[in-house]
Amino acid sequence: MKQDRRVIIRAFLRSMRPAFTIYGVALFSFGMIAFLTRFPFDYFWYSVFVFSVICAIYSGFQGYGYYGRYRDIERLPLTQITEIENFPEGHDPSDQLYQDKLVELAELYYRDMQKNREAQQEQLDYFTLWLHQIKTPIAAMSLLNQGMPDSKQKRQFEQELIRVEDYTHMALSYLKLTEHSQELDVETVEIDRVLRRVIKKYAVLFIYNQIQLDYQPTGLQVVSDEKWLEVLFELILSNSLKYAPKGKIRIFAQGQTLVMEDSGMGIRAEDLPKIFEKGYSGMNGRLKEKSTGLGLFLSRKICQRLGHDIHVESELNKYTKVSFDLSRKEVPLFD
Repeated sequence: MKQDRRVIIRAFLRSMRPAFTIYGVALFSFGMIAFLTRFPFDYFWYSVFVFSVICAIYSGFQGYGYYGRYRDIERLPLTQITEIENFPEGHDPSDQLYQDKLVELAELYYRDMQKNREAQQEQLDYFTLWLHQIKTPIAAMSLLNQGMPDSKQKRQFEQELIRVEDYTHMALSYLKLTEHSQELDVETVEIDRVLRRVIKKYAVLFIYNQIQLDYQPTGLQVVSDEKWLEVLFELILSNSLKYAPKGKIRIFAQGQTLVMEDSGMGIRAEDLPKIFEKGYSGMNGRLKEKSTGLGLFLSRKICQRLGHDIHVESELNKYTKVSFDLSRKEVPLFD
């Protein structure tokens, strides 16, 4: 508080420099006139005293008003144009002109910002509608695939269908994560139950890509949102299936940490610090044209939303290990 007062006092003294300069020049002029005209110095000092008292009273009133206006402006929230219009009035016409111009600029800014928000909301509504509508033909294709005779083409079609579903779910998850009003359904979740559903979903990819699965039941129970955990595990497991053809995937627990490890192509050391960045796919992503660069980005966002931690270790051409610390942490209400 004292430091804030010192800052305001220094700012006030700087604003009063012209007045102090005039005061000094006036005193010097009085002294020169008194000296040259042989004016009695008793009257001179009396005049200096009276003039100084008047200047001190004037400076005091100015300082009091300056302090109040400074505090009012400092405390004024600028979230709405109506609040900007509540600026304390300036005593100088030029100050008032500055405030009027500021209000005009603020009106233009908020108007443009509102237009941009409306345009973004329209795009978001359309994209959300499209994503929900695309589920119908995906479901129809899934039913048609079930009625097809078993063949290599059917298995290939089923794989591509899974990928389409994954990308659709990824887009929906991204939209939901951007909506701060989206609530969490927090409950005690059996991790093995979620993992079994995810593994069953990708069973075709395991078989077709000749990937071994070493799944050790974890016995973990955590307080979290089951649907978001399922999305999280799907994102990581689909990545492992994509980058570990004819390899091996291990799923196991270490204390309250769930580990998914694959023997795929790994990640370069220089790429590791950037893998959670939005749209970053690294060298592996450039080699695999289907990479979106959103999987790990969304995974970290989901973990942050749920209050969990995610950590990735990898060595090029050897392995990639993703660890989820499922112990409960403080969950931020808003990103």
